[in-house]
Amino acid sequence: MPDRPFRFYDNRLKYLTFVTTTNEKWKISEWVAKVLKQIAPRPPAFRMFDAGMGDATVLANTMRALHQRHPNVPFYVVGKEISLEDLRLSLEKIPDRMVEHPASVVVMTNLFYSEAPWLRPNNPQTAEKLAWKAVALEGQSSFGFSEQLRALDPHLVENWQVRSSQKTGNPIYVTPSVLVIYRKDHSFLLDGIIPDKGSAVADFDLVLASQPWRARTEAALKARSVLTPLARSLAPGGRMLVAQAAGNDPGEEIITSVWSDIDLFPVNRYDLIDALKGELGGEVDAFDLTIPSGGDALLSYRMHTLPEEIGPSIGTSTLSAAWNAATYVGQIEDRLIEETHGSSHHFDVTAKVLQKYGGLWFNDEIFTISRNA
Repeated sequence: MPDRPFRFYDNRLKYLTFVTTTNEKWKISEWVAKVLKQIAPRPPAFRMFDAGMGDATVLANTMRALHQRHPNVPFYVVGKEISLEDLRLSLEKIPDRMVEHPASVVVMTNLFYSEAPWLRPNNPQTAEKLAWKAVALEGQSSFGFSEQLRALDPHLVENWQVRSSQKTGNPIYVTPSVLVIYRKDHSFLLDGIIPDKGSAVADFDLVLASQPWRARTEAALKARSVLTPLARSLAPGGRMLVAQAAGNDPGEEIITSVWSDIDLFPVNRYDLIDALKGELGGEVDAFDLTIPSGGDALLSYRMHTLPEEIGPSIGTSTLSAAWNAATYVGQIEDRLIEETHGSSHHFDVTAKVLQKYGGLWFNDEIFTISRNA
């Protein structure tokens, strides 16, 4: 097999198995709901940016929590997602949100982190190729909205194509694209919120940045490519919630029992904040970069298992799910995983860890970056 740059999310089955067998997204959603209590919306809308929408589970849950707190406030929600498959999964969750909270503008884009909050490419020549599509949903039913969004698939297939970066292996867009969705019967109310091509405003009250990078990427690059542009997209009083895998859990124990020489999570929140301060330079005083300590920054989530599944003999499906979750969170390259296929050692290690702890859980560390009001 020829060498190529690392891409831990190449395998859709690995990602979807992790999402459906753990409660990470639900736990992050609960944390976000707590942060919402600290944010006061400003006219004309509550503005939220999801920096890595995935299948939109966290985004949809956050919109539910937002509606509970602010049922009469218009929402402007932008989700960045490079994957066409994730975009399709995300669109399935939008109709119900539009029914419960009709005063919503939902935008999806494949632009880079430095571009997506403003919905325009930084390069003027690339900006000329921007595929901008606005969809005013007809009717009032979730079924009708679903049918209209499903009909967009040919447009998405054409404009959400990706290619691999020769430098990093990460997917990057072929065509810069923006999809704007709102209800036609609320277009008058939302007139000042629906973005226009080339003149969209960021000023977000809330930015979600959950696992937006490869864990072993150096702190300086994470700060320069992701954290700094997202921090600059915050409105006065806005908050950015950042979550990343932290290790020191049974999942890491599985991986280090098989590959003892891998430092899975070398960049912690302190490294990220220090790097962000360097990137912000003279702007740093405009932000609150207080770092939470100890357990105040930790979120634990579990793999779904029944009590009877963890015993002297553990079923293959449970072992496979646990091994998949551990290697996904640890972002282990496929070539290393393939080397384990000749024996059952990795399953033996996984079984011992599951029996030792009575299950499998993982730790994320979470911190908040705020722009001063």
